[in-house]
Amino acid sequence: MTTDTVRTAKRTIRRGTNLPRMGDFNESVVLDAIRRHPAGLSRVELAQATGLSAQTVSNITRRLLDRGVARESGKHNTGSGKPRTLLEIVPTSRYAVGVHLDPAVITCVLVDLLGTVVAQRSQRTPSGGDTDGITADMAASVSALIAEAGIDSGRVLGLGIAAPGPIDASVGWVMDPPELPGWGRYPLRERLSEATGLPALLDKDVTAAVVAERWAGAATDSRNLLFFYLGTGSGMGLVVEDTVLRGVSGNAGEVGGLGAGCSTRTLVDEAIALGVLGAEYTVLDPADAQRGLKRLAELAAGGEAQADGIIERLALRIGRGVCAAATLLDVDTVVFGGPIWQLLADRLLTTIEPMVARSPFVRATHPTAVVSTTLGENVAAVGAASLVLDQALSAQPRSLLLT
Repeated sequence: MTTDTVRTAKRTIRRGTNLPRMGDFNESVVLDAIRRHPAGLSRVELAQATGLSAQTVSNITRRLLDRGVARESGKHNTGSGKPRTLLEIVPTSRYAVGVHLDPAVITCVLVDLLGTVVAQRSQRTPSGGDTDGITADMAASVSALIAEAGIDSGRVLGLGIAAPGPIDASVGWVMDPPELPGWGRYPLRERLSEATGLPALLDKDVTAAVVAERWAGAATDSRNLLFFYLGTGSGMGLVVEDTVLRGVSGNAGEVGGLGAGCSTRTLVDEAIALGVLGAEYTVLDPADAQRGLKRLAELAAGGEAQADGIIERLALRIGRGVCAAATLLDVDTVVFGGPIWQLLADRLLTTIEPMVARSPFVRATHPTAVVSTTLGENVAAVGAASLVLDQALSAQPRSLLLT
């Protein structure tokens, strides 16, 4: 393995989850192909890229133009014959909302058709078990976000929700999340959908994050990748052969068995026990832990040996877990991100990158890129919105199966 950033030249068409679609399979194939070529594609190039007939492509692009989802963006001179007209996505033609329920902070984002964040808001996650009240506040934030952005709600495709595991994906429930005491078994997807009037999806936050990376982040051209998420807790989002791995119940991605599990609370508690941090940093709720971790990172950057040792031990645990998973799945891209990753990224990568590069198993057959997310600390919220975009717009071969 190496850590060189390598991107494949071949663009790929994606798959998704379970939300009402904008069009049929062939239309999704064409739309996805256009979206993945920012410079635009001509109808001839679309026919070549998708394997569809010229007449089918012409009919589909006419529908996309009529609905305002695509537009003609200029001409491309091929050197012979008349120039070809290029087509591109109209980003502002449709939107999606993403909500990330994190034990420390609740984040809402509104993204356009390309996954670009156009509005966002966040608030500290209330403590206590008033789940209905917190859900009502989340719904109010979603409605306010759309209104403040001046967006017609009819152009919003839906609402994606990212939550810490465990979840029951089949019914859209959170299931006693460890860092959210009082939530118990709660029908979050149904309640938020009812309160906002939007169709909704629920997925684990680590899964949402990896969907964000393949939709609009650092891994748009990778068919085999893993995303290591570091926030209040930790986990991995996994993609194999362009398919997001969710597991039987939607809870794939737990990393405790790989020795890579950690939480901000654990790190701060360790720092207090070693005398690196004072008792004033004692963690009362997850938001407190972020304050202590920020101070720990500052001390390590300033040369405090014990503080650096805590972060080094974390890096080794994560590195071993990532190497094991990357080897098992044979991925070509490893992406790191999450709210806490931003605080520790440079220090952690100093240890983790060489560990991945030295892994003896796949180095001879392909390079492996090791990168930080390009989507910032709100990657899970962007991922929640990307769940909606991915389902509504991406080509899904499963939709061709007879039932």
